[in-house]
Amino acid sequence: MDIRELAVPGAFAFTPRVFPDDRGLFVCPFEEEPFLKAVGHPLRVGQTNHSRSRRGVVRGLHFADLPPGQAKYVYCPQGSLLDVVVDIRVGSPTFGAWDAVRLDPVEFRAVYVPEGLAHGIMALEDDTVISYICSTGYDPAREHGIDPLDPVLRLPWPEDVEVILSDKDRAAPSLAAAESAGLLPRYADCQAYYQRLRAS
Repeated sequence: MDIRELAVPGAFAFTPRVFPDDRGLFVCPFEEEPFLKAVGHPLRVGQTNHSRSRRGVVRGLHFADLPPGQAKYVYCPQGSLLDVVVDIRVGSPTFGAWDAVRLDPVEFRAVYVPEGLAHGIMALEDDTVISYICSTGYDPAREHGIDPLDPVLRLPWPEDVEVILSDKDRAAPSLAAAESAGLLPRYADCQAYYQRLRAS
């Protein structure tokens, strides 16, 4: 398993070994030992999600109130997608920074998004499937969004793909508006929460 920390500290890309043969292939997108080595604590499982999207569908940018927040481990078993992680932790040295990773069923790369970061994806082709493990269950009262088209963020959505948004994501505030409204997590609180997870 190849492990790379993203430009947003605490987020990682995991690239597993793929074993093809004349029957097909075998791959293990998640392995506990490499995850523990990178992140420093186990991946809690509160819910698993699966969605299928048309080309151009953007889901996100989403985050949840912390604690407990919602960490995600994401991979793409069909189609291809652009996975984007944004640092929205107020007071973080990399506040507003982002990184993007292409996920597909060729390399079966996965992305880990810790609590306190915003996450979004864009489907790059029709019938793209996203599968992910969440550390907590979905709680609509604690879930928030950031406008994925916020011009200040300048996220790398491909210009040749027409963006398709849900009404909820289209109405999401900009990063600056979310900060002004007090919706964003604080960096110090996130660091303290990560430390508690490592000690548990």
